Amino acid sequence: MAVTESIQIPAAGVALGADVVVPAFAHGVVVFAHGSGSGRHSPRNRRVAADLQVANLATVLVDLLTLEEERVDAVTAGLRFDIGLLAERVIAVTDWVRGHGPTATLGAGLFGASTGAAAALVAAAERPATVQAVVSRGGRPDLAGDHLRGVTQPTLLIVGELDPVVIELNREARELIPGETSFAVVAGATHLFEEPGALEQVARLARDWFVRHLRSVPRPQPHPWE
Repeated sequence: MAVTESIQIPAAGVALGADVVVPAFAHGVVVFAHGSGSGRHSPRNRRVAADLQVANLATVLVDLLTLEEERVDAVTAGLRFDIGLLAERVIAVTDWVRGHGPTATLGAGLFGASTGAAAALVAAAERPATVQAVVSRGGRPDLAGDHLRGVTQPTLLIVGELDPVVIELNREARELIPGETSFAVVAGATHLFEEPGALEQVARLARDWFVRHLRSVPRPQPHPWE
């Protein structure tokens, strides 16, 4: 039986709302990095998360912006492209996962969508000892800049066949990532993978990638003075 929590995760001076699901026999945990004005209630990412949970992968769906920031972003559309801010928070959530009892021994992966994919890749580069694998859905990995050269984890880039600009950006980014990479094109899919069967294919690809690459880790040891 899965344990489900709706909690607040501290991240660089703010509290981020998150939904955490940990299946009884979980062997990995996936943090979702939303982008382009989306959040933890995104039906697309929740659909992918549900498939991961069936495969005994824990999921952390988190709002990377506070309610006030979301209101500002709805008007300016600026914060969703603040990769530094988003990455800082993905890193904070990744650190929290490593210290949270139910997920502390689970291998951690990152699933990023749109601009959130860039934040996930920056976080992977900054946390090479914690993050074991990355999946990008319709992502903008190019926005991760020089951090791409520091991504040594296995990385799967998923794009829609009918999203030519993003396809090219992903191909260019793939050349800069030194770790194992795979490039998957979903036939007949546009940027949001709204076509029949497209999102199901994304979920299957992500599930298989994380099942293959996520492995349990030792429980963090407390400091002697704790």
